Amino acid sequence: QVQLVESGGGLGQPGGSLRLSCAAPTRFFSGYDMGWYRQAPGKQRELVAAITGGGSRNYEDSVKGRFTISRDNVKNTVYLQMDRLKPEDTAVYYCNAKGWGQNFWGQGTQVTVSS
Repeated sequence: QVQLVESGGGLGQPGGSLRLSCAAPTRFFSGYDMGWYRQAPGKQRELVAAITGGGSRNYEDSVKGRFTISRDNVKNTVYLQMDRLKPEDTAVYYCNAKGWGQNFWGQGTQVTVSS
């Protein structure tokens, strides 16, 4: 079992920035593919960004050029840098870890973009 702990959500201004962090205290962290998902009220959970253990990244179209996913395999942490925020980025953001047939989720952190 891998317990994922997210932090960094909160209120952001349109055009502003927030950074999310997800700590995964496991010595196998570098082998997990990590992702950030989000779920807005009344909508399905969607993949926002993902990064493989080897560092390959992919992004949902609406966040390309604005969000950056990265990982630190020494600190066992994955980050989501969110720039040029838009009100439609408002959602609960979830960290995800996949590997060896396992799939783990964090508890979620609220991001609200509003002036």
